[in-house]
Amino acid sequence: MISARAGKVDTGRARHRLSNSELTRGDRVLRAVSGVASVVPTAILVVIAAVMFITALPSIIFSGLSFFTGSVFSFGNLYATTTVTHNGVAAPPHAVYGVLPLIVGTLSTSIIALVLAVPISVGGVLMLSEIIPRKISDSLGVFLELLAGIPSVVFGLWGVAVFGPFLAAHIFPPLSAIGHLIPFFKGPVGQGQGLLTASLVLAVMIIPIVASTTRELLRRVPILAKEGALALGMTRYETVRVVTIPYIRTGIVAASLLGWARALGETIAVLLIIGDIYSVPSNVYGNTSTIAAWIASTLDGAFGDTTGAGIHALAELGLLLLAISLLTNFAGRLVVRKVSGGVLPVGRGV
Repeated sequence: MISARAGKVDTGRARHRLSNSELTRGDRVLRAVSGVASVVPTAILVVIAAVMFITALPSIIFSGLSFFTGSVFSFGNLYATTTVTHNGVAAPPHAVYGVLPLIVGTLSTSIIALVLAVPISVGGVLMLSEIIPRKISDSLGVFLELLAGIPSVVFGLWGVAVFGPFLAAHIFPPLSAIGHLIPFFKGPVGQGQGLLTASLVLAVMIIPIVASTTRELLRRVPILAKEGALALGMTRYETVRVVTIPYIRTGIVAASLLGWARALGETIAVLLIIGDIYSVPSNVYGNTSTIAAWIASTLDGAFGDTTGAGIHALAELGLLLLAISLLTNFAGRLVVRKVSGGVLPVGRGV
C-alpha cells in the first residue's frame, strides 16, 4: 500500500517534469507575460509609496508629530525673500503644516456616507433579487449601472446647486429640532453646503459600487439552499436572514470597503460642495474639508513656494491618505477572514 502511494507520487512528479519539459514556445511566453503582469500591480504600489515618501520626507522632518495634531495649515509668506529653517529644512516664514481638521473631515464624511449607503444598497439589491419579478428587476438594475457612470463633477454640481439648497430648506430644519437629543444636529443649518450634504452625496456615489458587488454575490447563493428553506416553511424574510445574508456576509464587508475607499478618495464632488474651509465642524451642517479636496484646492499655491516646502507638505498629506486607504483595506481583509473563518472572498455558505 505504501509502495502504491509512492508510485502514485512518483508518477505525478514525473508527469509534472514531463509537462515542464514539453512546454511550447507559446506556453513559455504566456508564463513569462502572466508572471510579469502579476508583479506589475505590486511594483506600481511600491513605486508610488516610495516616491511619495521620498518627496514627503523633508516635510516629515520639518513638522514632526505636529503635522497630525496641528490645526493650522499655511504655506507662510510666499513673497518673503528670507526663509526659516526648522530641523534643517527650509520653509517660508510663518509656514506651518497641521492636518488634524482634514483627518476629521475625511473620516467623518466617508463614515457617514458608508453608514447611509450600505443598508440602502443591500436592502435595494435584496428587493431586486429576491422579491421583485425578474423582468422588472433587470430593468431597474440598469439604473445602478447608469448611476455608477455619472462623473463626480456632475454629482458635485447637483449637490451644491440643487440637493444642498433643498436639504437646507426642507430637511435640515426638522433635524436641528432634535438637537436637544443629539447635540451634533443642533445649530444653524447654513445653505446646505456642509458636512452632511457632502456625506449624502458621497453615499449616492458609493451606492452603485456596494449594490452591484452585492448583486453579483447574491447570484452565487445556491438556489437549492433557498428553495429548501422555503420548502421547510420559512418566509422570504426568514430565508434572506437565515440563508442568503450569512452566505454573502463577508462579501458585503468587502463591498463596503470598496465603497469606503471611493468615499475616502473622492475629490471634485466634495470640493464643490464643502469647498476648502479649513476647520473642524461644530455640527453636522458645518463646513470642513477633506484630504483629497484640500490637495486639489491648494496645489497651485504649493507650486508658488520656491523653497519646495509646500509640495513636500502636500506629498506628506497624500502619503497619509494612501496610508489610511491601505490600512482600511488590510483591516477589512482581517475582518473578512475572521468572519468567514479564513475563507475568502464570499463566505462559509449554508
